[in-house]
Amino acid sequence: MPKGRIAALLAVCLTAGMLLAGCGGGSKQESGDVAAPRSEGKLVIYCPHQMSLIKPVVAAFEEESGIKTEVIRAGTGELLQRLEAEKDAPQCDVLWGGTFNSVKPYQELFADYCSVNDAAMQPAFKNSGPFNWYSDLPSVIMVNTNLIGDTKVEGYADVLNPALQGRIAMADPAKSSAAYEHLVNMLYAMGRGNPDAGWDYVAAFCASLQGQLLPSSYEVYKSVADGNNVVGLTFEEGAAKCMADGAPVQVIYMGEGVITDPDGVFILKGTAQREAAEKFVDFVTSKKSQEMLVQQLHRRSVRADVPQPDKLPAKDEVNFITDDKAVVSASKAAWIERFHKLYDNAR
Repeated sequence: MPKGRIAALLAVCLTAGMLLAGCGGGSKQESGDVAAPRSEGKLVIYCPHQMSLIKPVVAAFEEESGIKTEVIRAGTGELLQRLEAEKDAPQCDVLWGGTFNSVKPYQELFADYCSVNDAAMQPAFKNSGPFNWYSDLPSVIMVNTNLIGDTKVEGYADVLNPALQGRIAMADPAKSSAAYEHLVNMLYAMGRGNPDAGWDYVAAFCASLQGQLLPSSYEVYKSVADGNNVVGLTFEEGAAKCMADGAPVQVIYMGEGVITDPDGVFILKGTAQREAAEKFVDFVTSKKSQEMLVQQLHRRSVRADVPQPDKLPAKDEVNFITDDKAVVSASKAAWIERFHKLYDNAR
């Protein structure tokens, strides 16, 4: 266990409970604590990552730096809302996680800082203001190979197969950055580059959910790995970890197009732990940490000098498409509200 206390902030109710950490099986659990007022002298990190990623990285950081940490865990959307509510009296020093599309509307909460590792980053992942990138996260579909049978799933269109209705796992895009990225991906892929033209597909997708919307991205890939759902819309690392753990799942890269959006690490404005926060950003973007990310944690590195995971397809083997970051950032609240209206109307 890390030397510092790793606290778990559970979704929605913020009560104490048990945090599932495995991918399938449903029996392996991690204990969590009620979120408490910040501990003086510790680096406080808000984080949406799973404990299986948090633990080894935080332990290595504490050992190398000697800095004690406290990690408060919840979904990206909830953490960003909490940071907004706390902006006049910050209870956190670092947000570790959250994609560009999710964090950009909250950019004013974060301080500019350029990691000492920026020269080693791939061109697409160079620093800009408060944005230092941690990993490259394509959106993917995962299927349970024991349950899918002869049903073909090669992309978004196939998810609407009547045989899959009510058997699709999707998180709430207001709470999960992975789910919001899928909403963006749907709009651009199914609108053929025009997000306004993608809403007919989103409406049909919401109907196919048949009233099932999960609280977190973790619940999405776990439900597919455990056989509670046949198909899940998630991010690459979650699905890849399930495969590595031996779950009967397959990762599908949508034929209509895949958007990959990096997740980052961000320093809060006004933190009294600025030096420690900078050291954490530098650590998680270091070659050592990025090699751990690839070799042990099933994510793609943002560095140019770290090989990509050998069990994942090369990027030139995937039909990657792009979104308009300015449009996505300006539209986030409206798009989430529209998604919820379509979902509620379809229930």
